Amino acid sequence: MTRFLLIILFFLISLLSVLKAPAYYFWLLAILVTEYPLIFAGITTILVLSGIWVKKYQLAGTIIGIVTIIVFLSPIIKAYLIGYDLKKELSIAFDSGNEIPDTKDNHTPFSLAKLFAGNKVVANKTLTFVTYTNTALTLDYYPSQIAGKKPCVIVIHGGSWSSGDSKQLPELNSYLARAGYNVAAVNYRMAPKHQNPAPREDVQNALKYLAAHSEELQIDTNDFVLLGRSAGAQIALLSAYTLCDKNIKGVIDFYGPADMVWGYSVPSNPLVMNSRGVMDAYLGGAYNKVPQNYEQSSPIRFVDQFSIPTLIIHGENDVLVAYEHSNKLNNKLNDAGVAHYWLKLPWATHGFDYNLNGPGGQLSTYAVEHFLKAVTTP
Repeated sequence: MTRFLLIILFFLISLLSVLKAPAYYFWLLAILVTEYPLIFAGITTILVLSGIWVKKYQLAGTIIGIVTIIVFLSPIIKAYLIGYDLKKELSIAFDSGNEIPDTKDNHTPFSLAKLFAGNKVVANKTLTFVTYTNTALTLDYYPSQIAGKKPCVIVIHGGSWSSGDSKQLPELNSYLARAGYNVAAVNYRMAPKHQNPAPREDVQNALKYLAAHSEELQIDTNDFVLLGRSAGAQIALLSAYTLCDKNIKGVIDFYGPADMVWGYSVPSNPLVMNSRGVMDAYLGGAYNKVPQNYEQSSPIRFVDQFSIPTLIIHGENDVLVAYEHSNKLNNKLNDAGVAHYWLKLPWATHGFDYNLNGPGGQLSTYAVEHFLKAVTTP
């Protein structure tokens, strides 16, 4: 009986691979279920095999267990299918159909072997890049592990514009540094004390600092790329589309809110996050009180034919930032004729890239590296 109940429990957990999480802690569990699928599939396999010779509940438990294993493994299956055409699709989007050579560390979009891989950390240093009257902001600088002046990726963290810092998800920073890119993970002024456009100004000041110190930091000042996650993606997109800086060659959007006006009209599940409260704090009030603030903070409003190349990455089961944000941005970029690509991950939720070697982490990392090769100078 215990075995049967455990299999039922794991079956319910496996549904987080295909359905949206109903509450905050289920969302956190969904990240683990979808990006560490072999662990959950392995435990379920042990439960199934342990009851082969048990007569009572044997058949029902075994059938449900096998179904559960398949559901747990579904992100791997889907990642393999998406990865099969990913290189070609990225080449069409950014390289005029010309394939960019693979690197030694990332030769395929998805690999079963990489599910077991680790992540090497690159030494970084903390630098103060701007000092205001009441605060100073720092960035974590990961130097390229390949000699010479190299492009620089500016990473902007998430956290609902009110939390988080530059230490967030550092694995990709180290990966890109080993691949030959300088990486600057920046901090910015946070809500509710600081509101839009303060973070955009902080990004602009980071660009100025990095350009001014390009010799000592070995940065090619012609090749900056902005990368943001969640709230940081909104900041990255807004900066990319409004700063009109010719040295910003591309922007990478990890599950970011692109249309703040629409986003306010369709709030997230309150059991997961009070999205309207978060936006109120960042933009100075509700939409009906300060509609201009919502308009001016919506990256989608500033897309035109001169916008820079954009990489969009979003999981369909995102319960914090609606998948529709990326759909709307994708359509706007299409209409404007801007080079872009939308990596769609049907199983993934918000923060899926917590595990760089998981199904979503592998595909997104491959897409990021391909995009960087396409828009910057080697």
